Amino acid sequence: MAKAVKRSLPTPASAGEGPQTCRRCDLWKHATQAVEGEGAPRAKIMLVGEQPGDEEDVRGHPFVGPAGKILDQALAAAGLERKDVFITNAVKHFKWEPRGKRRLHKKPGAGEINACLIWLEQEIAAGKPAVIVALGATALRALTGAALSIDSARQQELRHPNGARILATYHPSAILRAEGERPLELRAHLLADLRRAAQIASLESR
Repeated sequence: MAKAVKRSLPTPASAGEGPQTCRRCDLWKHATQAVEGEGAPRAKIMLVGEQPGDEEDVRGHPFVGPAGKILDQALAAAGLERKDVFITNAVKHFKWEPRGKRRLHKKPGAGEINACLIWLEQEIAAGKPAVIVALGATALRALTGAALSIDSARQQELRHPNGARILATYHPSAILRAEGERPLELRAHLLADLRRAAQIASLESR
């Protein structure tokens, strides 16, 4: 039996407030823009990553950098197309730290995840996905409110409060950072989890 997720809902948005005008945390001060979700408006499958990266921050679209290429390859191998799913992030602004002339990713904190939760919940409510794939631990925490490991969550059946199944898998960036045989292992897990999401979505649509 799937485990229902219980957590408090974020403070409702005020009139005229949206991701681009959001000031619920300070990440907007150092980001180019908020990067909102994209894809099929009523997609059966929603993919949730951590936050935009450097390239996403500049271009204004989710998963268009190196991790996005890994994700596109995995989607194709799983028999899915980007246009048929909805892709977004738990945090809409790029959090980074300077390293010479480069902007390096910095993991968002719990306060920033919670501050941005209203926008993720709006996307879920609007799209009504059957399956939500959490790409990495930050996305999983945003969706469940718990600090679960991906290894542990992959063995559980979780449900979002709206009834959608939550599947946990590895963020494509983890594949880029891994060494030795680990990239092949993580890629195989990602592919298997995307195929599982496609299967569940197909069953839910019948």
